[in-house]
Amino acid sequence: MPMSFSPAIRPFRVLLGALASLGLACLLGLSAPLARAADTSAQPSGYDHVHDFDLFFGAWHSRQRRLKERLVGSKEWLDFEGTQVVRPLLDGQGNMTENRFTMPDGSIHRGVTVRAFDPKSQRWSIWWLDGNDPTRIDTPVVGTFEHGVGTFYSNDSFHGKPVKVRFTWSHITPTSLQWEQDYSIDGGTTWETNWVAYFSKTP
Repeated sequence: MPMSFSPAIRPFRVLLGALASLGLACLLGLSAPLARAADTSAQPSGYDHVHDFDLFFGAWHSRQRRLKERLVGSKEWLDFEGTQVVRPLLDGQGNMTENRFTMPDGSIHRGVTVRAFDPKSQRWSIWWLDGNDPTRIDTPVVGTFEHGVGTFYSNDSFHGKPVKVRFTWSHITPTSLQWEQDYSIDGGTTWETNWVAYFSKTP
């Protein structure tokens, strides 16, 4: 799922339902419930991955590093700041992140991440909706967490060429975590890291 700004596929109605649920909650003035944080580093047998993102709920500040040009051998990085607010949806089987980025030139960029859980496969699908291109939703990356690391993949295209996309969540504590986006043009043999974000939880 190459983020345009940059982030078994669940049916599109899951995404619409997630957004509708959030809108209804806002209209009713409901606050996001505090969810039980899952210890993903020591998952017992039969662990239900619906809790993979529970620890993410709340407000975060992030330091973002994005490769200026992708898949051309670039070594130039853009550094900027972001804020994220993560809320549960769909009775815990989905969640949503509102992203606000302050770019190096001072401009503001917004985007929405929507995640939905499939109980049968125990996998999450993650969609990215870019504020600069709100009529298009990226192909979802799909995956789960194992031993404290979340790994998600999709097959997509970048500038008209096939690309494999990988998201990795790691270094997870109750107050900090790291996210990384990688592209591969050789089916996953080699990867280029083009975006890294470091998150710190805020009150």
